Amino acid sequence: MCYSAQIEADYKKFQREFGAVVDIETFTRLWLRDNDKARRPKTPRALDLSFLRPGDSSVAAIAAEIREWDTEQVAQLETELTKQTERLAAAEQKLATKPTKTAANEQRIAGNKIEQINRKVADLKRANLLARDSRMFPGYYCPVLVSEGGQLVVKPMRYQCRPAGKPAAYDAKYPGTYNARRDNLEGFWKGQFGHTHGLIVASRFYEHVEVDGENQILEFVPRTGEDMLIACLWSHWKDPKGVEPDLLSFAAVTDEPEPEVAAAGHDRTIINIKPEHVEAWLNPDPTELQALYAIFDDKRHPFYEHKIAA
Repeated sequence: MCYSAQIEADYKKFQREFGAVVDIETFTRLWLRDNDKARRPKTPRALDLSFLRPGDSSVAAIAAEIREWDTEQVAQLETELTKQTERLAAAEQKLATKPTKTAANEQRIAGNKIEQINRKVADLKRANLLARDSRMFPGYYCPVLVSEGGQLVVKPMRYQCRPAGKPAAYDAKYPGTYNARRDNLEGFWKGQFGHTHGLIVASRFYEHVEVDGENQILEFVPRTGEDMLIACLWSHWKDPKGVEPDLLSFAAVTDEPEPEVAAAGHDRTIINIKPEHVEAWLNPDPTELQALYAIFDDKRHPFYEHKIAA
């Protein structure tokens, strides 16, 4: 199962390469600060930074919302930094007078927390892009390419699909719904397969693999260096009681593993479709499911080189 990927998060690249339009309203609503939203949505930092670049007045409202979240989060982190600095000083004072295991443990914990906080603050304040800024994980909102009325559109969706009509409790009951197995598309995913298809663009993906009895994270990268066009299913969930906000969410479709992925110890691989199938995939005919399976069978087969993730 693809638990993480390094994705294309820049909305402008979707505009340039696919001629897609950006769903400004939905992106704005994602970050919108109101009395009902106590927590910042999880997004790859690269997605935030793509909207923070100067020069695009059409996304000014989105940039303003992101800056407010950044300011508030930095303030919260700096408050916690003060608390942990005092904790560290108290532990060091105890160690100087009467060394104990408790004081040593407090020193270690406070030191680690200070390091983590400083790193988070630095990330929120910098404008340059790092490779890790593009990583997505389950629960993160990412740009997904869909088709609406013959027009390609980029929308923010959560990477863990909650099928329309299902209760919100499905998120906890089925935590693995960030992937949709090919052999279950006409079962669990029948409401989406043949109806609501999307694509994400990614340069690499990550998997948990057991190596010599130890869990490790492997990074898989196409040897060709080409970006992957990962087939996805998505859903527009609405609360029947009208209490919770609407949710756009998606799952990546997975298939039997490529030989080199299986040899590395993993049992599934995302479906990397060919560019010539993008239009057909994004505009499915629910009465012609075999044509969709044919797209899977004709998927790209780059050799996926792997290494232990840093």
